[in-house]
Amino acid sequence: MKYFGSIDQGTTSTKFIVFNEVGKVIAKHQQEFKQYLPNEVSVEHDPEEIWASVVNCIDQVNKEFSIEQLDSIGITNQRETTVAWRKSTGKVLHNALVWQDTRTQNICDELNKNDKLKVEFSKTGLPIATYFSLSKILWLLRNVDEVQQARLDNDLCFGTIDSYLIYKFTGNHVTDVTNASRTLLMNLTSLDWLDNVIDLLDIPKSSLPEIKPSLYSYGTNEEILKNIPITAVLGDQQASLFGHDCITSGDVKNTYGTGCFALTNTGNEIIHSNNGLLSTVAYQKDGSDPQYALEGSVPIAGAAVQWLRDNLNIINSSTEVESLAMSEKDNGDVYFVPAFSGLFSPHWDETARGVLVGLSRFSNKSHIARAVLESVAFQSYELLESMEKDIGITFDTVNVDGGMVDNNLLMQFQSDIFDKKVLSQDTNEITALGVGAASFMYFYDLPLNMSSFITHSKTWSPNIDRNLREHYISKWYKAISKAKQWT
Repeated sequence: MKYFGSIDQGTTSTKFIVFNEVGKVIAKHQQEFKQYLPNEVSVEHDPEEIWASVVNCIDQVNKEFSIEQLDSIGITNQRETTVAWRKSTGKVLHNALVWQDTRTQNICDELNKNDKLKVEFSKTGLPIATYFSLSKILWLLRNVDEVQQARLDNDLCFGTIDSYLIYKFTGNHVTDVTNASRTLLMNLTSLDWLDNVIDLLDIPKSSLPEIKPSLYSYGTNEEILKNIPITAVLGDQQASLFGHDCITSGDVKNTYGTGCFALTNTGNEIIHSNNGLLSTVAYQKDGSDPQYALEGSVPIAGAAVQWLRDNLNIINSSTEVESLAMSEKDNGDVYFVPAFSGLFSPHWDETARGVLVGLSRFSNKSHIARAVLESVAFQSYELLESMEKDIGITFDTVNVDGGMVDNNLLMQFQSDIFDKKVLSQDTNEITALGVGAASFMYFYDLPLNMSSFITHSKTWSPNIDRNLREHYISKWYKAISKAKQWT
């Protein structure tokens, strides 16, 4: 039996998972880490805590399964989150600015007004938004003394989490194309940094990592990884796309995690969206052309359930939300738009804020719980609708993964609102499996095909009156209109 490993570094926790050659989980350890919220617009992580969690997860797994038996290791990570450190020592210069952080809105406003940059940014496939790494890099350069000093010393590194972890393991300052495509600094066609933007914004090019293919020999670490090679790096949503075997143009998946992320493979073609979606790299194998994807992103999905638990105390644990929501037969005309940090795809309205609408004396906490779950399905519907418009096809089936897939009420409602089959895999670790299998396939030079690693688990089919479905969608759009232009 052959084995491969995956480091899955997410927004709220880190995992290290060992799989066998048919995709079965053999050993796993998961560790949460602290979320730093200095103010209402800032979200930070301590990179040293993240690194410690990675090392601890590997150590804990190694106690029950000798990782020396692994053939390869893949890394998948939360994207856009940005770290600054010293190249010579690895010393972190500031907490990482997380992808959810919106403190850089004024920098984005400034970039939007710069006509010299508009043509250059059009090459990235991304809109100017706080979501992406560029404005975070500029904020760190302008506001952190230690970053400014490291720049003067020509000893500065910027990177997304994958880049930071690879540096910690190997000493090399590199990133993969999927993560680089989320920075607002990479040319999607040439897969190079945008020199004109870097020069105009006075970002030292030496501070940026070298861009490598996703499936590539990144090196290893003797002490922690026991010399097992890192042979794949993929941003988490691209790893999920790969894990679902969405390797052919037109395949689509949706992930339900902290946020919601829908991607469809567009093959070798870069499709620029007319409907608020992002063009991004799906993956690239060393020596081959890149595969591209269209992506829709919403920042708040599972996080809205955490909000019910932690801020409103309506539930004691996230698992209670389904039973609470099911205690009412419908939403009681209550709708919830979780625009806590603005609206992402397809609206891109940074002025929007969360709203709870349609309340009456009849409304209760069960209606609110149901509205929170339904908001996830409605947001995902908007992403899929935009994709179908952009690529001119209608999807029959949507592959799904993430923690919220365990919520049967949500998945059935999602199928009803999509008016499509919803299909899950029999593993909850599709992201880790995707990058781990990619590393395994690259190590053995196998054809890129996930069919031997995954089996379908459950299917939900639409079961709703068409008029009722249209009523729900119409009311959702009305609720969205109330959330926009709040600030």
